[in-house]
Amino acid sequence: MTEIRTPRLVLRRWFDDDLAALSEIHADPVVMQNVGNGTTRSLEQTAHDIEAWEEEWDEEGFGMFAVELLGSGELAGAVGLSVAQTPADVAGQVAIGWRLGRAFWGQGYASEAAHASLEFAVQDRGLDRVVAVCRVDDRSSANVLGKLGMQAEGTAQDPLHGHDLVLYGIDLTQYQE
Repeated sequence: MTEIRTPRLVLRRWFDDDLAALSEIHADPVVMQNVGNGTTRSLEQTAHDIEAWEEEWDEEGFGMFAVELLGSGELAGAVGLSVAQTPADVAGQVAIGWRLGRAFWGQGYASEAAHASLEFAVQDRGLDRVVAVCRVDDRSSANVLGKLGMQAEGTAQDPLHGHDLVLYGIDLTQYQE
């Protein structure tokens, strides 16, 4: 089982017990405002997300990690890698992404977990490039992407929802922990 420990977090595969906690995170409209079409997700949709993430782990050797607080064992959210589907400029490339419960914002958890995910991409999976997609007005995510050393490489429009996006990338052959 793939597990990564950081000073404050455990990044791991998904357990059945994670569904209720992630569903609560997905039910928060503020958390979900920059994800997909911006709507909340039901328990059934969240179960489908976890299933899809686990399938990607099995097929690709990477995926979205469950992010757990090291001290309390509380589920903070999801952070990790996936194969981008859209927009066309990055489709098929490995992308980094995250969503954390609002109670975990502003404490550096997203940056800590995302750094660990990039280290995993380089050290364990031998990837040489990772991309990210961020809505133009999502300053918090753009800030995390900057901390990761990712550079804006262009813009696009979300083909499904019409949002303006900024496309980021990083050459992992030059990545410094």
